[in-house]
Amino acid sequence: MSQVGKPHNRGASPRGASGATPLQGARRGVTPIAPKTSPAGRSAEPRKAPAKRPGSEGASEHKVETNHKMSSWLRHHRLMATDSLWRVLKTPFASLMTWAVLAIALALPASLYIFLNNAQLVTSNWDGAAQMSLFLKIETSEQEAESLADRLRQRDDIASVQYISREQALGEFKEFSGFGEALDYLDGNPLPSVLVVRPAAGQVNQQEELLNELQSLKEVDEAQLDLAWVKRLYYIMELAQRAVSALAVLLGIAVLLVVGNTIRLAIENRRDEIVIVKLVGGTNAFVRRPFLYTGIWYGLGGGVMAWMIINLSLIWLAGPVRALASVYSSSFELVGLGMSDSILLILSGTLLGWLGAWVAVGRHLGEIEPR
Repeated sequence: MSQVGKPHNRGASPRGASGATPLQGARRGVTPIAPKTSPAGRSAEPRKAPAKRPGSEGASEHKVETNHKMSSWLRHHRLMATDSLWRVLKTPFASLMTWAVLAIALALPASLYIFLNNAQLVTSNWDGAAQMSLFLKIETSEQEAESLADRLRQRDDIASVQYISREQALGEFKEFSGFGEALDYLDGNPLPSVLVVRPAAGQVNQQEELLNELQSLKEVDEAQLDLAWVKRLYYIMELAQRAVSALAVLLGIAVLLVVGNTIRLAIENRRDEIVIVKLVGGTNAFVRRPFLYTGIWYGLGGGVMAWMIINLSLIWLAGPVRALASVYSSSFELVGLGMSDSILLILSGTLLGWLGAWVAVGRHLGEIEPR
């Protein structure tokens, strides 16, 4: 019989590697190959990688995310600083006018501060401590007066002591009083010996304490100290210092107002840009940043220009002041801003510019919201 009509399903019976089914292999005495098992009877599986410690992957991702945010934050600050500087330099005339106004406001109190420093230096070259006149008793001999002068010179609170004898005092009185001929008719010399003492301490209260102590000496009949002009000078200098401080505060407020008004105009000019940034999700801090840098650049430029104005003024005045000092046989020269004072001036201008921008942005930025 023909086999064509019988379908051959070769895949119906599973076969081993030799082509025979497991059942046929068992009949022939061949043991079928079984999959390997573990000692516990379980099938061997591929070894898995050790599990990661819980939280280690999250900490690594958090660190990467923090670093990314920090670098993005710094990059945006650098971009805003550069962009704001470019916007300031793009309008040189307007920026120069703003810098000039800020420089004048900063230079005025700084100039008065320099004037006070030079005034204190000039007065210290005078008899910074008032001279005391110790009038000795008439019965004090010349040897006792000189011995007293030597003892006083050894004290730390006394700078110098000058002894004027009775004969020297009478000669000076005849020369300067105009009564020389009348004094010739006197029977004797009525003037006592004098010790002119210059205290080392410059404070008024210390001079008064020294005067009271010298007054109690047995050789001293009377001690005099003219503190009136010292007190006047002290009070005038204190008043000037307070006036400079008040002027500095007022001009600092003026700097804040100038910078604030400039930043307000910049905000109004970029109103549409601010609205768009807020529409796409920009925060107030994001929008505020370029204006704060603009205030910093204005304040920094004003501080540098104020420093230049002060130094140019000192150079211009140095010649006449030197000539005036030479008339009085003095080597006095104007003292300008030191390194620390110069840095303080520039930093003060920068800080005032930033603060003025912060106040202006905080006041006007909230009024601009997308509708």
